[in-house]
Amino acid sequence: MNKNLDKKVLTDLHNAANHEQAKTLARFFKTGKGEYGEGDVFLGVSVPQQRAVLKKYWKDIGLLDLQNLISSKFHEVRLTAILILVEKYKKADDLEKLEIYNFYWHNVEFINNWDLVDLSAPTIVGGFLLTQTNSKKLLRVWLKSKNLWVRRIAVLSTFTFLRAGRESETIFVAKTLLRDKHDLIHKAVGWMLRELGKRVGEKTLLAFLDDNAKQMPRVMLRYAIEKLTDKQRKFYLSLR
Repeated sequence: MNKNLDKKVLTDLHNAANHEQAKTLARFFKTGKGEYGEGDVFLGVSVPQQRAVLKKYWKDIGLLDLQNLISSKFHEVRLTAILILVEKYKKADDLEKLEIYNFYWHNVEFINNWDLVDLSAPTIVGGFLLTQTNSKKLLRVWLKSKNLWVRRIAVLSTFTFLRAGRESETIFVAKTLLRDKHDLIHKAVGWMLRELGKRVGEKTLLAFLDDNAKQMPRVMLRYAIEKLTDKQRKFYLSLR
């Protein structure tokens, strides 16, 4: 692996920076006082621009340089580092995947907004969990975390199981988080339940809703039933 590629990545990202776009992103990702992204700082670099940087460096950059990037104060630098990790994980052998997985959790404090989570957790965390026999034990630990983003990582990791036709992990996570207080968890769980209906089967989703719709947060329920018929949506909303 080449060293000091982190500096080249930083140079490319700073060259693409846009001040006005940075202000727009700061508002979009709720960086104000008391908001979920409080204090985050943006350069104003689009995701396609970040992916262009990724394509230039992902094969040669090592974890040492990625450490410098993932701990950056700039949101887009952290996201670029995470996108590189995802690409590396896809092409890695089993030992390298374990190394990337451990690196990810070692730096979880920097994976601190929904886009950082959503673009990485299914591949890295979900991909690793899919090979384990104790997936629910690990999920249970993360779901108890006071860190919003760790809980969202747990939720999004189950996307990989759904893609493989396995529903029990998503159902376990959804039941565990029925009383979670955060809107971003409600949305994530509802999204995974909607995917459950799409990828595993509507009957499985309806069975879950029959048992749990009455106690589901409204946002979670609305996300979950989005692809159902108008009649079905009205029925489950009426249960609340």
